Amino acid sequence: MNESTEVNRTDKKTKLNITGMTCAACATRIEKGLSRMEGVKEANVNLALEQASVTYDPAAVGVNDLKNKIDSLGYGTAVESVDLNITGMTCAACATRIEKGLSRMPGVTKANVNLALETAHIEYASGTASSSDFVKKVEQLGYGALPQQAKEDIADLRQKELERKKWKWIISAILSIPLLWAMVGHFSFTSWIYVPNLFMNPWFQWILATPIQFIIGWQFYRGAYGALRNKSANMDVLVALGTSAAYFYSLYLSIVWTIEGGHHGAELYYETSAILITLVLVGKWFESVAKGRSSQAIRSLMELAPRTALVIRDGEEKTIPASEVVAGDLFIVKPGEKFPVDGVIEKGSSSVDESMLSGESLPVDKKPGDNVSGATINKNGALTVRATKVGSDTALAQIIKVVEEAQGSKAPIQRIADLISGIFVPIVVGIAVLTFAVWYFFVDQGQFANALEKAIAVLVIACPCALGLATPTSIMAGSGRAAEYGILFKGGEHLEHAQEIEIVVLDKTGTVTEGKPQLTDVITRDDLAEEELLSLVAAAENASEHPLAQAIVQGVGAKGIRFPEAEHFENIPGYGVKAKVNGQELLIGTRRLLEKHQVDSKMADQGMKQLEEKGKTAMLVSINGKWAGTVAVADTIKPTSRAAVQRLKEMGIEVVMMTGDNKRTAEAVAKEAGIDHVLAEVLPEGKAEEVKKLQQTGKKVAMAGDGINDAPALVTADTGMAMGTGTDVAMEAADVTLMRGDLNSIPDAIMMSRRTMGNIKQNLFWALGYNVIGIPIAAMGLLAPWLAGAAMALSSVSVVLNALRLQRVKL
Repeated sequence: MNESTEVNRTDKKTKLNITGMTCAACATRIEKGLSRMEGVKEANVNLALEQASVTYDPAAVGVNDLKNKIDSLGYGTAVESVDLNITGMTCAACATRIEKGLSRMPGVTKANVNLALETAHIEYASGTASSSDFVKKVEQLGYGALPQQAKEDIADLRQKELERKKWKWIISAILSIPLLWAMVGHFSFTSWIYVPNLFMNPWFQWILATPIQFIIGWQFYRGAYGALRNKSANMDVLVALGTSAAYFYSLYLSIVWTIEGGHHGAELYYETSAILITLVLVGKWFESVAKGRSSQAIRSLMELAPRTALVIRDGEEKTIPASEVVAGDLFIVKPGEKFPVDGVIEKGSSSVDESMLSGESLPVDKKPGDNVSGATINKNGALTVRATKVGSDTALAQIIKVVEEAQGSKAPIQRIADLISGIFVPIVVGIAVLTFAVWYFFVDQGQFANALEKAIAVLVIACPCALGLATPTSIMAGSGRAAEYGILFKGGEHLEHAQEIEIVVLDKTGTVTEGKPQLTDVITRDDLAEEELLSLVAAAENASEHPLAQAIVQGVGAKGIRFPEAEHFENIPGYGVKAKVNGQELLIGTRRLLEKHQVDSKMADQGMKQLEEKGKTAMLVSINGKWAGTVAVADTIKPTSRAAVQRLKEMGIEVVMMTGDNKRTAEAVAKEAGIDHVLAEVLPEGKAEEVKKLQQTGKKVAMAGDGINDAPALVTADTGMAMGTGTDVAMEAADVTLMRGDLNSIPDAIMMSRRTMGNIKQNLFWALGYNVIGIPIAAMGLLAPWLAGAAMALSSVSVVLNALRLQRVKL
C-alpha cells in the first residue's frame, strides 16, 4: 500500500477480481506491483475475496493499465461480458459513437456494436462495472439500451418496434400527400391537375408539416442533439439540418405572405421537409424488415428445439417446458418426437434422425448407453433417456451461440467503413455549406431559396446509412447460410480469412478416411498360433482408446476369441503401446517402436510392405523381445473425399495429407483420394511444426482434423477447421467447425467466405460509389431534395437486399 501519497477528490476507486492467487505471498506481490505504478495512490489485495481495491489518479493511469500490470505479474483478472439491445441507431456513425463511448469506460476491454443486429457486446474486468452502468452510458449518448432478455422477449420487442416504424411512416405519408399534391400543381406540365385552393394555403401546409417535423420527426432532433453533444455527427444531424432548413425557411415565407396580405402565391418548401422525413422513415422500415430476414438462420435453429418434455418425476410422467428439464432427469421420447435436451439412453432402442447436426440423411441406430442430442428426431421405438446437458450446454444451444457470435462480430474489412463513417458527416456538412455559398453568391446571386434547396439535397443524399450496413448485413446473411450447411464460423474475422486459404492440410484418420478401421490381416511367426497371438494383442489394445486399437479388439471379438486383462499398459504416442499380459512383455506398433527396444523385425519386412502398398496400416507385435507377428487394419476413405479434394484443386488450392502412419500406407490412401502431397510418420507433437513450415513458404494454411492430437496444429494454422464428428477439444481449438464431418464442407466453407467477401465488397463499392456520384449531382442542382431523400433510402435498402442474396447461395 502506498500510504505516503495523498488521496485527492479527483482520484477514482475500482475493484478488480483476480484469478490465479494461491497464497498470501501472491496477494502481497500483486499489491506491491500495483502500488509501485505511477498514479496509484492505494492498493489493497484481499486473498479471501480474490479482489484488489485500487485508488488511482485517472489522469495518470487507467483500469486497463491496472489489468495489464496484474497480467504481467503472472495472474489474471476475471473478465465478464454483457449484451445489450440498442435502440435509436440510424447509421454507422451512431454505432461507432456508442462503441467509442463504451470502450472508454473504466475496465472495458472490448466493445463491439453491431448496427445490423442493433446489439452491443461488452467485455470488462469483473468488478469494475455493471450492465446498468453501460445502459446509462448508452442513454447519455442519446440512445436507448436494455440488457438482452429471453430470445422470445427480444423478438416480441423487435416486432413492436417494426409496427411502430410502419405506423409512423404511414401517418407521415397521409399528412404529406396534400403537400405533394400542391407541389405537383406548381409545374407547368401538370397544369391540368386540379389542386384545391386550400392545399395552396401556406398555413394549411404548415398545419400538415408541423406534426411531421416535430412529432414524427422528433427522433432525428433527439439523435442529432445526442451526437452533437458528444462532439460527433451522424445521419440524424444531416436529416435534421436539411429538413429544418426547408421547414423554417417556409415558415418565414408564410409569415411574409401573411404580412403582405396574402394576395400572391408563395413558393414554399414544406413538402420538401415532410416528404424527406416520410421517405427516410419508409427506408428505415424497409431496412428493418430486411434486417429481420437476415437473422432468419438463428430463428430457424431455435425453432428446431421442442418446447415441452415428458419427464418422469416422483414416479409420475409429467409434461413440462423443455427449459425446465435439469441434468439427471429421466424423460420419455416417443416415435416421431424430438429429444428436448442432450442425454444418454437408459431404456429402449430406436433409430434417430441426426440430419440437423450431421447432415447425414440416414437414421442412426441407438441402444442403451448411446448419446442423443436435443432437437434430433426419434424415428421408431419409445426411448427413456437420462438428461446430461440442458439449457445453454446442449449441442443445439452451442451451435446457436456460435452463429450468434459470428453474426455479432466484426470482420476486419469493416474497419474501412468505420473509419470513413467517422469523418463522413462533418465533410458532407462542409460540402453543403460550400454548395449553398457557391449557388447564393455566384450562380443564382441572391436566390436564397434555390441555394438552400441545393444544400438540402447534398445533406440528404449523403447519409452514411448504406456504408454502415454494408459489412454486418453480409456477415449475418453469410454466416447464417453457412450454418444451414453445417459450417460454423466462430467470428466475422474467420469468415473473412477463409477466402485467403492457399494450402489445406488434411489429417488422415477420421478426416479423409471414415475413422472406423477394421481388422483385415494377421501374420504370425511359424511357432505361434494365430488365436494365441490375437488373444494377447487384444488384451493389450483393450486399454487403448485409439481407433486402430478398438478395431483390433472388435475384430478379435468377432472371431469369438476370448482374451485376458492386461497387467500393465502404457500408451506411447506416435509409436504404439507397451503392455504386460499373462506375465509376457508385449510391444505393438511401428518399426520405430521395435527398433527403440532393440527388437529385430526384418522377418516382417516383406509382408508389411505388401500390406502397406494396399493402403493398410500394419502393426508389428513383439513378445518378450522377439517379433511374433503382424496385424493389419484398413480404414476406407469417405465416399466424398475424392470429389472434395478435386473441388479444392479446381479452386486453386494445394491439398496436403498429414498422418502419423507410415509413408507407404499414407501414399496408398492419398492416391485413392487424389491427394498429391503427403506428410507421413508425423508425431502428434510435430503436426504444428509441419504447419509452421508450410506457413514459412508465405502461403495461408488451413488445417482440418478431428482428434485431440490435431488441436495444436488447428491453433497454429491460419484457419483451423474441426470436423464436427470429432472431439470437443478439436472443435474448441478450431476457427471453423464442420458439423457434417464431410470433406466437401471444406470447399463449401471457402466458397461461402469468397461469396460473402465478394458481397461485402459490392456493398461497400455501391455505398461509396453512390455518395461519390450523388453528392456532385446534388451540388450541381440536378437533384431535387425529395428525390435525394428517395435515393438515400433506396441505397440502404438495396445494400441489405444485396446481402440477403447470400441466403439463397447453393453450395
